[in-house]
Amino acid sequence: MSNVRTSRSEAWTGRLILVVMVAFTLLPFVSMLSAALQEAGSNPTGLSVPSPAHPENFATAFTMARVPTLMGSSALLVLMVVPAALALATAAAYGISVLRVPGGRLVFLVFLMGLTIPFEGLITPLYYLMRDAGLLNTRPAIALPLIALYMPFGVFWMRAHFSGVPKELNEAASIDGAGPWRALRHVHLPLAKPALSTLAVLYSLWTWNQFLVALVMMDDPLRRTVAGALGAFQGQYGTDIVLLSAGALLIMLPTIVVFAVFQKQFVAALLQGSVKG
Repeated sequence: MSNVRTSRSEAWTGRLILVVMVAFTLLPFVSMLSAALQEAGSNPTGLSVPSPAHPENFATAFTMARVPTLMGSSALLVLMVVPAALALATAAAYGISVLRVPGGRLVFLVFLMGLTIPFEGLITPLYYLMRDAGLLNTRPAIALPLIALYMPFGVFWMRAHFSGVPKELNEAASIDGAGPWRALRHVHLPLAKPALSTLAVLYSLWTWNQFLVALVMMDDPLRRTVAGALGAFQGQYGTDIVLLSAGALLIMLPTIVVFAVFQKQFVAALLQGSVKG
């Protein structure tokens, strides 16, 4: 009887913690929505229900910040960065984990060290590198650094997947006459779909919202990423908090939709630890 009571109390405690965490997560969004519906040019404070509400602020912010143009620029950068970053990270992780190339462990340690270095610490040498290569103010000047900066996490992510694949599958592929690349194509990549799809979504979101690299490498504001749209609400004498909140919600909307659509893939990739035959 005591065990039943304990399990019930633990269940209710877990639910209470979950509710509190959800409330803390949603509170900033509710606050931004409240501010976005206030009268443009006003100074909203705290949570309040606007009366009357001003949903037209979203249309104003959408037009004022040139959101469609910047979304197109972000989408183009995603197409340039994500396929290349996925291919390179997968190939490197496959070589380190499955093919066990000479020096693979050392290379992996170097990638792990890369996870500890923030983007901000590399932006200055990357700027001079792109300048010397004659690529400044071009989209490759944004795409190439992002591909390199994403490599440590991508290799770490894909190596974790390849390390969980039973060695018997590799041996069976070798017996059937499959070489390393054929085994990668017909055995490992089909099994890696959850990990690859999750990594692709993460890369897409990071590129879509990337601001610092785009700001440093590109002078034209309309050729940066959609995160740069928030600068449109910074005036000479202050910031329009209402339109800034509306614009921020518009920019975050694609991210929220992507997470909602691909949540099953995220869970599958995170829980994937073995292959069941």
